[in-house]
Amino acid sequence: MEKDFIFGIHPVMEALEAGKTFDKVFLQNGLLGENIKVLKQKFSQAGIHIKYVPIEKLNRLTRKNHQGICAFLSPIQFFSIEDVVPQLFDEGKMPFILMLDHLTDVRNFGAICRTAEIVGVDAIVIPEEGTAPINSDSIKTSAGAIFNLKICKEKNLLKVLDFLKLSGIKIVCATEKTDKFIYDDELSLPLTIIMGNEERGISKDLLKNADSKLKLPVYGKTESLNVSVACGAFLYEVVRQNLSNNR
Repeated sequence: MEKDFIFGIHPVMEALEAGKTFDKVFLQNGLLGENIKVLKQKFSQAGIHIKYVPIEKLNRLTRKNHQGICAFLSPIQFFSIEDVVPQLFDEGKMPFILMLDHLTDVRNFGAICRTAEIVGVDAIVIPEEGTAPINSDSIKTSAGAIFNLKICKEKNLLKVLDFLKLSGIKIVCATEKTDKFIYDDELSLPLTIIMGNEERGISKDLLKNADSKLKLPVYGKTESLNVSVACGAFLYEVVRQNLSNNR
C-alpha cells in the first residue's frame, strides 16, 4: 500500500489536525461512537467530503485494524475555482480552464496534466467523487506538472459551469455528439474546455449548458482517440488560435 494511505481513528485524526490534504476518505456505514462523531464534525468543518462504504470495502483496502476508517492523503493542495478565477482576472489574465468530467484512469489524468501545464492552462477542475486519484502514478505520468497546476476539486460541476459562465468564460465541450469541428469555432480566451469520462463521455447536463460542442475529425476505422490525446489536440488548437490573434 502506498505511503499516502492511512487508516484508524487516531492516525486519521492526527493527519487532519496537522492540516494534511485528503484525497479520499472512506468511513464504514453506520459507525457510531464519540470519536467518530468528533471526526465527522472536523471533516465537515474542513470541507472534506466523506464517502460512506460497507466494511467489505475497507477490508479490501487493508487487512489490519482500520477501526472503520481509511483515507488517502493527497500530495498536492486543492484550490477552489471560485477563488482562482477572480485572482486571475485581478492579475490581468484571461482564464484558461480545463474541466475533467469524471476521468478515472490515473495515467490519462497525469498525461493531461502534463500537456495542460505546458500550454499554460491556469486550473484543472475535477469532481470530488468518481475521479482518478492523485497519487504517485499520476504524478509520475505528469512528469511533476501536477505540482505546477491549480487543481480544483469541486462538489458540483454543473454549479461550477454556471459560475464560469457568469464570469464571462466561454464553455466548450469536446464531444463526438456534434457536427461541428474544433477548427470551425473561435477559441479565444477566457475559455473552459471540458473533456469527458473515458467510456461515457461528458454528462448530459454539462453538454446541455455548454456554449459550444466541438469534435476532432476522424478519418480512420478507429472510432475515437484516447482522451489524453484528444485533450492535447484541443488544447493546442486553443494555443494556435490565440497565437494567431496576438500577432
